[in-house]
Amino acid sequence: MFRWMTHRRYSPIGVDLGSRSIKLLQLSGDRSRVVEAARVELPPLGEKPTAEEQKSRLVDGLRRALEGRSFHGRDAVICLNDRQMFLQSVRVPKQSGAELDRAVSQEAAGRIPFGLEEAEIRYLESADVRHGDTTLREVVVFACQRSTVRQALSVLEAVRLNPVAVDVEPAALVRSYAGQFRRDEDRKSRALMVHVGYSRSAAIIAQGDDLLFVKYVEIGGQHFDQAVARHLRMEMSEAVSLRKHNGDRRSEMQDPEVARSVAEAIRPQVERLASELAMCVRYHSVTFRGQPLLRLVLGGGEATPQLLELLGRQIDLKCELSDPFRVLPVPAHVGRKGQWDVAAGLAFRELN
Repeated sequence: MFRWMTHRRYSPIGVDLGSRSIKLLQLSGDRSRVVEAARVELPPLGEKPTAEEQKSRLVDGLRRALEGRSFHGRDAVICLNDRQMFLQSVRVPKQSGAELDRAVSQEAAGRIPFGLEEAEIRYLESADVRHGDTTLREVVVFACQRSTVRQALSVLEAVRLNPVAVDVEPAALVRSYAGQFRRDEDRKSRALMVHVGYSRSAAIIAQGDDLLFVKYVEIGGQHFDQAVARHLRMEMSEAVSLRKHNGDRRSEMQDPEVARSVAEAIRPQVERLASELAMCVRYHSVTFRGQPLLRLVLGGGEATPQLLELLGRQIDLKCELSDPFRVLPVPAHVGRKGQWDVAAGLAFRELN
């Protein structure tokens, strides 16, 4: 298929609003180089923050991320995460066009936890699945309240960014993966992407840039910090600092005793995560028959060689770290590359 080359000199700014940090990334118009990248830490929130406090925290973080940077233009793409939307796979009769739209809407109507009159509903076609003697189409439904979209857009508008698209996190992650693995054999194979954030993890199965399956798991860096604090009997703030500094150092610079203690502390949580991932692999093998998974790609702010090694011992797949800059010159200040996978997927998005 021919694709017209974009005449834009720069991509939109990919805006990833995470639990603990904000990441902004802009690429050249042909997506061949990084124009600018910025990351700022967010201050912790209280136990029950108000909507205004949450917005103020993000707006202040965006201002700090933009200050003194060389971003071009004000166009930006933002995404909704799993806490902001309803997400579920459904199976409908194999159809196309308006008939498929109606079938998905009818399935979604009885499942989403809010009224259709206030809902924005989108879906991605997954693949054909066998159900008895019938072939059905599996689709992934994304739905959110319109007020959620307005709130997300208002954060960008408060810093005079121009929101040109609202994406969903799983789609951005698949786009980031497809940008890393561009060979024909990679695009024809299937992979399990694991995005480990601070609050939770996303498990996504894709073939090239086609999403087949997505599931969120309530395991993330926060649970690792809590496990370290319990195991070593220290304050939470101390556990956060210990695990962060240990994970950010290269293996030859780590204190072996500290590394062993951290690994031992988080082992039960990693085993829980591995068990959840194994169930995703089994679901794929039963539902989408005919082609095995080729690799596991680990990304997100918690993606470290240490975590990759621990998961690799329990998952029977080739495991590697996500690198959204695999085919791009790497900026010196990016830190852990896997933490940029959502921002990169947003910046890779083509606009009409």
